[in-house]
Amino acid sequence: MRIAVTGSIATDHLMTFPGRFADQLVADQLHTVSLSFLVDDLDVRRGGVGPNICFGLGLLGLRPLLVGAAGPDFAEYRSWLERHGVDTGSVLISELRHTARFVCTTDADHNQIASFYTGAMAEARNIELKPIADRFGGLDLVLIGADDPEAMVRHTQECRSRGYAFAADPSQQLARMGGEEIRELIDGADYLFTNEYEAALIQSKTGWSADDILERVGTRVTTLGPRGARIDRRGEQPIEVGCPEEEAKADPTGVGDAFRAGFVAGLSWELGLERAAQIGCMLATLVIETVGTQEYALRRGHFLERFAKAYGDTAAAEVRAHLG
Repeated sequence: MRIAVTGSIATDHLMTFPGRFADQLVADQLHTVSLSFLVDDLDVRRGGVGPNICFGLGLLGLRPLLVGAAGPDFAEYRSWLERHGVDTGSVLISELRHTARFVCTTDADHNQIASFYTGAMAEARNIELKPIADRFGGLDLVLIGADDPEAMVRHTQECRSRGYAFAADPSQQLARMGGEEIRELIDGADYLFTNEYEAALIQSKTGWSADDILERVGTRVTTLGPRGARIDRRGEQPIEVGCPEEEAKADPTGVGDAFRAGFVAGLSWELGLERAAQIGCMLATLVIETVGTQEYALRRGHFLERFAKAYGDTAAAEVRAHLG
């Protein structure tokens, strides 16, 4: 299955300040703040919706195509992704901007001061999908993740006009988009991925009911946090899948991206929607047990043992046949 994943490409720069921001603020001088914080550490992590999903697909033995925009500083990140099974040949490299960057400082009270540099991500709107499809003899599915909003709309329109099956995954960008933009992104999608809050936000902003949305998308997949996921299709009973038991809870960042990777892998293996959701939940559990969105490992025997414990031996046997 030829899978293209469009989405943001970014790095996270995470710092810790041992004091309290509040102690450094002078109430009657807030109009002229000038502060510098001496931090204890700097943790640089690979991130971005597109690479996170592709990394999971690569671990599961697929060869996803990453589609997005990055800066000339992308070389080391590219090498990491290629080493983990991701095709990065369709990444546009900006001549003017660095790769998008999230810079965040957290104090002792867990308050945060952060900035997000869009950088090269803004150039993702210049990417055409057809040359990518031609290079690989077609595309079976395009997952359109959170990215430059204009890029998301362009990729969606191109999928509809060229007949490429696509999955809508607007996630973080829903907050800044209006109802008309959101309707444009999800209408005609083969799959719509959201969490519970995003599902409600889509209905609120578009004015569409849950039934209206199911008239416009093939399959609606809603993640439910620790309760797993629900799959809705028009005229069919919902499918609900629980999560495997966690061995630890280290960091929830990237859990949704891992679920999508597992779900799409299940689709590519033609295992059905329930099994696809189970694979997604298992991969998401591995991520929540690890600090970082691409720092987890997939040990085949361990994965299958936990999968069988959560979903049964028959389910594990079906996955075993495909897991590298």
